[in-house]
Amino acid sequence: MRPTVHDIAAEAGVSLATVDRVLNNRPGVRTVTRDKVERAIATLGYIRDVAAANLAKSRSYPLIFILPEGENAFMRGLEAEVQSAMARSAVERTDVSILSVPAFDASALADALDEARRRGPAGVAVVAVEAPEVVAAVGRLREDGIAVVTLVSDLTGSEREHFAGVDNIAAGRTAGSLMRRFVGGRDGPVAIVAGSMLVRDHRDRLEGFSAAVNEGAAKRQLLPVVEGHDDPSEVENLVQDLLAAHPNLTGIYSLGAGNRGLIAALEKAGRQSEICAIAHELTPYSRAALVSGTIDALLNQDAGHEVRSAIRVLKARADGLSMIEAQERIRIDIFLKDNLPVEPV
Repeated sequence: MRPTVHDIAAEAGVSLATVDRVLNNRPGVRTVTRDKVERAIATLGYIRDVAAANLAKSRSYPLIFILPEGENAFMRGLEAEVQSAMARSAVERTDVSILSVPAFDASALADALDEARRRGPAGVAVVAVEAPEVVAAVGRLREDGIAVVTLVSDLTGSEREHFAGVDNIAAGRTAGSLMRRFVGGRDGPVAIVAGSMLVRDHRDRLEGFSAAVNEGAAKRQLLPVVEGHDDPSEVENLVQDLLAAHPNLTGIYSLGAGNRGLIAALEKAGRQSEICAIAHELTPYSRAALVSGTIDALLNQDAGHEVRSAIRVLKARADGLSMIEAQERIRIDIFLKDNLPVEPV
């Protein structure tokens, strides 16, 4: 049987009240007595059930998610998952709120992190933009003992506790390997459309893609990266320009969002069957394009898993506990039209 607080009290020769004070780090216990209790805990191998203790104390975890605004379908899906978590707050003993910021705006993001700090939550989950002011704002949260998890896009050089997202270099390499196989021996360059190179996930995907697409003897020309800021209209205009400037274009890798624009440009030009298009995230628009053949492959991350992972890690950090690494690993899904999951009702 697992040791209990009664066993600790008996082993240390103290009262249950004293054991409770030591376990909850409350004052009123002499150093010599605290040492006796801690030795008893170590001898017995006692592991505290923090979840049960918090339930008994009716503890709640105030958590803040900072998400980008805009038409990015994946981010809106991510927001929907956070809202689902808000609906489960009573069961999970959380108090989740959302702060919205303009996409790719480092200054606004730093301000939002400072606002989160002012509110004093147990933890903050943030879709990061790489900039010194954002790193500094995360540092200020950590100075106050507030746990920080980066979500979807990581933040180099920061004091964040954990990254809830896929290995984006591996995702980019997977896209590059697929592109290399799909275009085969056809001549012609490959275009790359990013959202913004200010975010770590897009830079990592580019790094992985560039390395993998040209593995082997044959080297393929990669056109300079164009940035569509995850805006469908901007992406459509950029892709139209690429199609006009490069009649022999063989492939397009969309490593960000705004894929409605990619789909529209390819279909309006009637070139969807001759150009290999690989993109990220399964949304209603990208699903339809995969089924129709406009998009050849999609790489996907599970937004629900990422939100649940962020909440688990933030709660664990608030309790001073370690996380289970395997449980928090976010997988990369590869979808062709042949293995699409059943469309949600």
